[in-house]
Order: sequence, then structure tokens, then C-alpha cells
Amino acid sequence: MKHLLKLLDLSPEEIKNLLDLADQLKYELKHGIAHPVLAGKTLGMVFQKSSTRTRVSFEVGMQQLGGYPLFLSSRDLQIGRGEPVQDTARVFSRYLDGIMIRTFEQKEVEDFATYGTIPVINGLTDFAHPCQILADLMTIREHKNKLDGLKVAFIGDGNNMMNSWIVGALKTGMKISVACPEGYEPAAEVLEFASEYGDKFELTRSPLQAVANADVIATDVWASMGQEGEQEKRKADFKGYCVDDELLSAALPDCMVLHCLPAHRGEEITAEAFEAHANEIFDEAENRLHIQKAVMVTLLKD
Repeated sequence: MKHLLKLLDLSPEEIKNLLDLADQLKYELKHGIAHPVLAGKTLGMVFQKSSTRTRVSFEVGMQQLGGYPLFLSSRDLQIGRGEPVQDTARVFSRYLDGIMIRTFEQKEVEDFATYGTIPVINGLTDFAHPCQILADLMTIREHKNKLDGLKVAFIGDGNNMMNSWIVGALKTGMKISVACPEGYEPAAEVLEFASEYGDKFELTRSPLQAVANADVIATDVWASMGQEGEQEKRKADFKGYCVDDELLSAALPDCMVLHCLPAHRGEEITAEAFEAHANEIFDEAENRLHIQKAVMVTLLKD
């Protein structure tokens, strides 16, 4: 594992190793066991999209590992004024030990990895959100003590979260059923990957069908960053795709609910459903810190 660009690149064993290491680092942190294993290392964090959890978790995580996190806004970089990615990547490779980038196009993350000589971590693109799904898998394993054989249902847009959920679930032995309106399907590359898993994957228009016998229900906002102008149209198109009491009653009685946040209560999830599962959702948010520390240790430790 040289980079974390998308879950499609990782083997099931690599995913398991990251989850195991995250568990270990979380245990050590909770028990006051210091682990400055990245002392002297510097992580450049490039943000072309706004962030709460990604910035705080990477910055705090790098400090807990003994390294130095460097926040780099696109407004402050020459890349924001037209410098080619390949030039920025080669310059960063002379200064830094690793790069985390949160941006729009997947190609930009891939180009950083191609032209640079240091590890690159995808903090989010329009195509994939691997760090979030790894945190979600960690949270499910904590609550359910396993992943293999469980069923997850994702309700909503075929965005970076749905794309990454499909890959992460199938690579860890889970079944996954996704429900989205026509025209909001996941990426063709992801559907091609999922086609190899037979009845472990289902794409449906019916949220009720998707959540039947589900162990986990996951959702996300209907309009992601950069799609704010489509908000009203999407509200109409996603009518009936809200995680509410009716959907929860169709899943298993001990079904978990996950949301990557921020949540728009009353749209993709009701306030009642959110608060009933708030402990799981904020465990999920916390686990961004631990899994990203595992990613940084795996990629940056000598």
C-alpha cells in the first residue's frame, strides 16, 4: 500500500490491517499510551473543499503521532492560481513526507500520486471518500463484532459515499443494497466492480426493499459540496428517500444507523432517527481520527 486514493485499490487484507491498527491506536490513546511513531514527519493537508471532521481529525491525529500537520488552503497556494498539479506534487515531494488532499476531481488526487514521490491520501473527492468508509467499517465492527455476513443499506445519492460504501462493504464480506432515484446511480466503474459479487449487491429504487433485513443503514446529504444550486430539485427527486421510523421498522430490530455528517435533519434523515442513533453516528465521527492515524502510520512510518 503506497497511497490511499480509493478503496478499489486496496485488498481485503489491507483493509483489515488498517482496521486492526486503528483499533490498537484507539486503545492506546484511551489508555494514555503515547505513540509518537511519526516524530519528525510532516503531512501537507491540501483543502480545496471546506471541512470540519477531515481537517480536525488529520491535524489532531498527526500531532498525536508526533508529526507536524501543515494546513494548505487552495486560496493560499499557486495551484489555486493555475500551477499544474504535477508541478505542485513534485515541489511538495521535496518538502513533505506525505500529502492529504480534499478536492473535487479524483484525477487530481491520482495525479498527485503519479507525479509526486511521497504517499498521497484522499481526504475526499467527488468520486470517493475512503477515509470515511474505513471509519464506518471500524464502527460497525466495534458494535457488531464482525463485518462478514452483515447487510448494509445505503439510501440516497450515488455520490462518493455510495461509491465507496459499495466497494468497502463487498471487500469485507458484507452484502449491500443501495437505493437511489433514477439518474442518481453510483459510478459505472463501481457498478462494474459490484457486478462480480452476484447477489451480494443490489441496486433498487425502493428504500423499503433496500433496508429489508439490514444490519446497518447509511445515508448522506442529497446535495453534496458543489451541488448547492441543485438543492431544490434534489429535494423533489429524493422524496421518499428519508431515513425515518418507517424505514427503520423494515430493518432488523438492532439495526445501526450511520451518517458521515453534516446531517440535514428533515431531509435525508429525520431528527428522531438521528437522535435515536446519535451514539453510533458520533462513534463513527470519532473513528475518523483513529482510522486516519492508522493510514498515516501505514504510509509514513519508516
